[in-house]
Amino acid sequence: MRPSEDFLLEIGCEELPAREQPRLLQAAPEIFQALLDEAGIGFGAIHAYAGPRRLALLVEDLALETSAREEWRRGPSLERAYDTNGQPTAAAMGFARSCGVAPSELQQLETDKGPVLAWRSVTPPQSSAKHLPELAQRWLQALPLRKRMRWGEREDSFARPVRWLVLRLGAEVLPWQSYGLTAGGASRGHRVHHPEAVPLPVLRQYSSVLRHAKVRADWRERREAIVRDLTQLAGELGAQALLDDALADEITGLNEWPVALAGRFDPSYLRVPEAVLRTVMVQHQRYVPLRGSDGRLLPHYLFVANIASRDPRVVVEGNDRVLRARLADAAFFWDQDRRQSLASRVPELRALLFQDGLGSMAEKARRLEDLARRLAARTGVDAGAAEHAARLCKADLLTGMVGEFPELQGIMGGHYARHDGEDEVIATAIAEHYRPAGRDDPLPESPLGRILALADKADTLWGFFAIGQIPSGDRDPFGLRRAALGILRIALDGAGLSLRQLLQDAAQAYGASLGHADPQAVTEASWAFIQERLRVLLRDEGFAPDQIQAVLAVAGDDPRAARLRLESLAEFLRLHVAADALTALIKRINNLLRKEDLQSLPKLEPEHLLEPAEIALWQEYAALEQALRPLLAAADFAAALDLLGGLQSAVDRFFREILVHCEDARLRGNRLALLERIQSSFLEIADFSLLQGRS
Repeated sequence: MRPSEDFLLEIGCEELPAREQPRLLQAAPEIFQALLDEAGIGFGAIHAYAGPRRLALLVEDLALETSAREEWRRGPSLERAYDTNGQPTAAAMGFARSCGVAPSELQQLETDKGPVLAWRSVTPPQSSAKHLPELAQRWLQALPLRKRMRWGEREDSFARPVRWLVLRLGAEVLPWQSYGLTAGGASRGHRVHHPEAVPLPVLRQYSSVLRHAKVRADWRERREAIVRDLTQLAGELGAQALLDDALADEITGLNEWPVALAGRFDPSYLRVPEAVLRTVMVQHQRYVPLRGSDGRLLPHYLFVANIASRDPRVVVEGNDRVLRARLADAAFFWDQDRRQSLASRVPELRALLFQDGLGSMAEKARRLEDLARRLAARTGVDAGAAEHAARLCKADLLTGMVGEFPELQGIMGGHYARHDGEDEVIATAIAEHYRPAGRDDPLPESPLGRILALADKADTLWGFFAIGQIPSGDRDPFGLRRAALGILRIALDGAGLSLRQLLQDAAQAYGASLGHADPQAVTEASWAFIQERLRVLLRDEGFAPDQIQAVLAVAGDDPRAARLRLESLAEFLRLHVAADALTALIKRINNLLRKEDLQSLPKLEPEHLLEPAEIALWQEYAALEQALRPLLAAADFAAALDLLGGLQSAVDRFFREILVHCEDARLRGNRLALLERIQSSFLEIADFSLLQGRS
């Protein structure tokens, strides 16, 4: 067994963003494992630790020496390496010089392209300790940080300023300098409870040693403790803790030594809408709201302190004061905003800029009226209600509440609309029209809410494309990818929607206001942008890229119909016994027809088919065509593919017995017309010629 030691790499820093930590926990060990493999260093388990002030890796049983490495350099083929007299050619001599050896020291190596001249070099084992400082530096540079920052006058960058480094192989502190610091052998404890250095006599006890220094280094263990303590505390209060995964993750990332506590606020603030109270508590303070057995919020909350205070009451009272101030602001805005109706605020939207080049919010609202009316007319929703909801949906941007809490836009519009006596359908649509704001955000539930959301996102997307503000690389400052994803998620969840028609409607709503833009070009560019997002979304759902391409080539304009086709195609290719053979035959049909001008093909005349194989193919196709049409109309693509799959033997016989490009022009045209008729049926589902990996 090769000698080994445990290895520790720790980066101590100022507050590491909580949202970075889960991603780093996954990526950090994967990156370092790849570096160790590349260096030929053996190792055991890798443990990752993340918290507000540290990111660390503990590698068990890291080999003290690298593995010996054998490498083969390939040179010219033997035919080129030696002349007819068996003497090395210039190619062989040059290859030998590049390897630093004499031609006689070269060897032969068998490859899939035949024997070649080769040089075998062996790198002996080396001390792992010599490689680890460089690997640590490369690991730092490869970490997937959303944002890197520099501090002082140095060029190094990290998520936050780095304050200490640890690089240990067993008891040995390895020589590593970075960020103007020299790596040491000791960690650090809690900033308040144990600010001094923490010696690490046994690296494998890293987590337990830090726990004595009031640091729970294991992120997952820390999260489990937080959820457990908060749940228990809520139970003691007879309440349910409104703690979702995102909030639990963030609290975990903010605290090294979490202590769960309970606070309270004046019950009079419960008159403010629950969405406001939860926004203040969760998004602004990272507090956990509590719900009582009657389903309503309680005037109590939970929070996690990063300190074990000798007098917890002082900590609770401090948090109570902070929350009271925030709730007092919210209650003030709630009372003041309701003194003016949403409708009376609409004219003031003229003074609120939507985007330079795209006009004011008043102009956007007018476009939404136009677009919502068009969408309503095609979906059976009351067009008058759609126009009215669109006219009011941006008015809450002028309220004090949304000014203070922008994340409540739309939601507050719904509350104020109800207060104004608007119909519930209108209020709900206003509240829902920003949905979905992200991949996991809920969709609008009401038909009018979906229309308003589609209109809002399509107007934004088309408008920004018209003024040339198109996302590039990772940059998307106006959230256009999010808008496209929102359109797709709504389309995939509902009835049929033409993306191109939606964008054409958006173009018509803009009218001549953007005279410099070519409406058709903008529509096509924004349509292609949404199509690419659809490819990504479907790929993330697990569909094969070639199947996605085959379906979107014929049905990319309606996302829901595309997904239905894709599901049926994937199932057909996976289960149908004749799928591969049929796919190959359809590709052959496509290859034949690709060289033809399909517009000039004669009309099929079945009575002029002569040979038994072509007559049999026509008869089988004609028999199933009548049953095929209603299946396609009902979007039952699985049944349609099963039906078409029955043609496999007839098509196979046709190609074995029939010469399509015969000398008789009439007969040739008739045969091509028959194949085009069959091809058109398959193209109702997918372009089989784009499927890969099938003969």
